[in-house]
Amino acid sequence: MNPYLCITPDVKLGENVKLSSFINLYGCEIGDNTKIGAFVEIQKNATVGRNCKISSHTFVCEGVTIEDEVFIGHGVTFINDMYPRAATAAGGLQTESDWKVEKTLIKKGASIGSGATILAGVTVGENALVGAGSMVTKSVPPNAIVAGNPARVLRNSEEGRVRA
Repeated sequence: MNPYLCITPDVKLGENVKLSSFINLYGCEIGDNTKIGAFVEIQKNATVGRNCKISSHTFVCEGVTIEDEVFIGHGVTFINDMYPRAATAAGGLQTESDWKVEKTLIKKGASIGSGATILAGVTVGENALVGAGSMVTKSVPPNAIVAGNPARVLRNSEEGRVRA
């Protein structure tokens, strides 16, 4: 076992998954032919589809579903709690029973640019493109190109999937 990989036994890895060093995977599911870059953490109850690329330094938290053929750029952060707190009203550290996981969905063929932050409870539509450094605070329509803080629709791609 590679000492620079932390993969718990409850992780479901598809066929031909490519894993870089210095990753942390637990309780998640990764689809066939997906590539996970260095310094990525994918938490329990998160799902990454087939033929995806998750670039280095990305954090995929519990409650995130990434469908097939999705590109996630470097340093992308997903959020799953709209009202995070360290302690309860009584002053003790919060546990899983003290908060609710908000679901986030990244639809097939979407691309999330490097450094983007995706807030809890949003859906990024099929083939949508989120610009680098964007703060996604509400759902993104299919085929939309969004950027900014907060992310706003700039235009729609002509053919659905944006090609270089």
